[in-house]
Amino acid sequence: MILRRVARPLLAATFIFGGYNALRHAEGHAQMAKPFLDKTVGKRADMLPDSVPTDPETLVKIDGAVKVVAGTALALGKLPRLSSLALAGSLVPTTLAGHAFWEEKDPAQRQQHLIHFLKNAGLIGGLLVSAADTHGKPSLGWRAKRAAKKARKRAEDVLPN
Repeated sequence: MILRRVARPLLAATFIFGGYNALRHAEGHAQMAKPFLDKTVGKRADMLPDSVPTDPETLVKIDGAVKVVAGTALALGKLPRLSSLALAGSLVPTTLAGHAFWEEKDPAQRQQHLIHFLKNAGLIGGLLVSAADTHGKPSLGWRAKRAAKKARKRAEDVLPN
């Protein structure tokens, strides 16, 4: 459908650009993310395995890479449902870390962060719609139920009562 071919790249563009920007300027993004990470990951860093990165710069780079890869896949229509879920998952901490409007004292800054927070919430909504898009085909759950029903019917026909 032409709508998917136009909408997916438009939706993906902001993630590809944002992820590329995060990779190029990881230090600045890490400084913005540090307070949020200190409140979340920092409190549980001792409970995580040593192989799990906890430093802000590495986490920002991972997030940027996810956005570039998943955004590109979504734009090209490759694994669009999985790509949409990956982007939505990466956008949640980005939004909480970067646009915590409830913590702002300055009314102008609070308003700007609220606008960006709501914009990101709208993007998450679009990604969730994209993740649920089955191209008009029945969902996996529906197909599984139908296959189980057919198998039960065949078993009843074959087995004597």
